[in-house]
Amino acid sequence: MSTKRRRLIAIVVLLLAVAGAGPAAAGVGQRGVVSEKPAAWTPNVLDGTVNAMAVVGSTVVVGGDFTKVADSSGSIKYKRRYVFAFELGTGRVLDAAPDLDGPVEALAAAPDGHGVFVAGRFARVNGQARTGLVEVDAASGTTVAGFGATAGKGQIRSLAANGAWLYLGGTFTKIGGLNRVGLARVDAFTGAADAALDLKLARRDRGLVKVERVAVSGDGTKLAAVGAFDSAQGQRRTQVVVADLAPAPRLAGWSSDAYAGRCNTLYDSYLRGVDLAPDGTWLAVTATGGMSGPTRMCDSVARFETAGSGDHKPVWVNRTGGNTLWTVAITGAAVYVGGHMQWMDNPKGHKSKGPGAVERPGIAALDPATGAALAWNPTHSRGVGVGVLVPCAAGLLVGSDTDRLGGEYHGRIGLLPPAG
Repeated sequence: MSTKRRRLIAIVVLLLAVAGAGPAAAGVGQRGVVSEKPAAWTPNVLDGTVNAMAVVGSTVVVGGDFTKVADSSGSIKYKRRYVFAFELGTGRVLDAAPDLDGPVEALAAAPDGHGVFVAGRFARVNGQARTGLVEVDAASGTTVAGFGATAGKGQIRSLAANGAWLYLGGTFTKIGGLNRVGLARVDAFTGAADAALDLKLARRDRGLVKVERVAVSGDGTKLAAVGAFDSAQGQRRTQVVVADLAPAPRLAGWSSDAYAGRCNTLYDSYLRGVDLAPDGTWLAVTATGGMSGPTRMCDSVARFETAGSGDHKPVWVNRTGGNTLWTVAITGAAVYVGGHMQWMDNPKGHKSKGPGAVERPGIAALDPATGAALAWNPTHSRGVGVGVLVPCAAGLLVGSDTDRLGGEYHGRIGLLPPAG
């Protein structure tokens, strides 16, 4: 299919999404909190870790470092190395799957409504050289020929697609021949690197710049990224940066010194997840850190408004009492967080249940206005923890390295449907 035709299809798909009749863009809104009862039909991943999921039409694509998959009953097993796809609503594992020679770290749905971008530690896909980034057809697994983005030395750890652009975060220093340290965007149809977005992320200690996660608001106006950096375009930006994307990309005046405080010095960055509200007006950040306390930002989730310039203080902070939060997803009805936490509302806990703490193993939902834990508590076996939360029209997809969700067996993936 020609690039021109793919662009025309993408315009139709995006218009349908705005009207509520197509695939959701980044920053999916939901009217209510999802059910605590998992859907029974999701397939099971039998080994390794699920690192990413993406929804493309009626197909869910799953990526990680696994090699074996089974149907929902566990009776039919499949060899699926690093990536596979299943049908949303039935859990049917699709026959075709891309052939990769290394694990998948990130996924994002392509704007044409058919493809999915795949990033990870691989050098060949379907027998062709594709170092670290490729687009494949979500249903068939075949390589999409028109997308030719290339990454230089380093790794792509995070993807976010919005409109005609694909945003990349990681440890790379070049994308498509352009010098881009840790953060870049490319044309979502051709893969050509965009010269307009260059935040020039850096570290004063000259250590490795690393973007852990990049997020783009559903309306395409804001970008946020977290990771190991302390400046952008020569201005102080401690572990978190915000950019305005419309009408043209530029570093926002937004900054925060909230994460300038000390956590465990073994971490080059203790921020692990970020998401933007669908309208771009606020963001939420999750952290690890190995330390706890009522004034520390380690092992916490916090909300920040995006409007205005200068130093921003958090609107609220919810602390686990010393357990990592890996990921966050904002839907409007709730702020979902995943990790290997045992409690939320636990500012005085020290790997223990402090005053006022509530038990929320592995997964939790917070009030967007106050940050307090909602009563919602499906529970999830902890392990390393829940690292993937993907809101979609069918509910909330959950990915991890363990196999208990809602008190039931669900091998490393599950779906919590809309309540009722």
